[in-house]
Amino acid sequence: MASVKKELNRGGAWTAEEDKKLAEVIEIHGPKRWKTIAAKAGLNRCGKSCRLRWLNYLRPNIKRGNISDQEEDLILRLHKLLGNRWSLIAGRLPGRTDNEIKNYWNSHLSKKINQREEQSEGSTREFSSKTKKRRISEKAKQEVKEENTSHDSKIKFDLDDFFDFSGENPSTLEWVRKFLELDEGLLP
Repeated sequence: MASVKKELNRGGAWTAEEDKKLAEVIEIHGPKRWKTIAAKAGLNRCGKSCRLRWLNYLRPNIKRGNISDQEEDLILRLHKLLGNRWSLIAGRLPGRTDNEIKNYWNSHLSKKINQREEQSEGSTREFSSKTKKRRISEKAKQEVKEENTSHDSKIKFDLDDFFDFSGENPSTLEWVRKFLELDEGLLP
């Protein structure tokens, strides 16, 4: 006897009714075993779709709205330190999802950085790449210094908490040590 495969709604827009069903089942069973959640909710969706819908749109602690200047600066600094590790960056921005941070980077910040680099290259073509890197590093440090001294922002971040990797496995933080050595090599 051949098994009957249920056709899943892949890529279709979520309805308010589907969102409600998913939230109710997660409230009862918790956010785990997504394939089971999808089945218990009676949704015609795969587990991955349910997981992404919950993590990126339905969780109650998601922060909505524009990303503040302070959050933007933090994203820039963390991206310099961590690269494209969006979930690690989002972990340092309470209420923001890794998907939102990645999308914001790709649609706004990377373009902004490219424009800054093009402007600085146009005016300083005679300087070496090391000089440019040093200037960028010094500018970033100045921005961090100014941010730490500003008292009028609504959100306060403790940089020591954000860069506290004491709970991390030392073997997974080898890249941080290498980054810091490279960063120090750029300073005068």
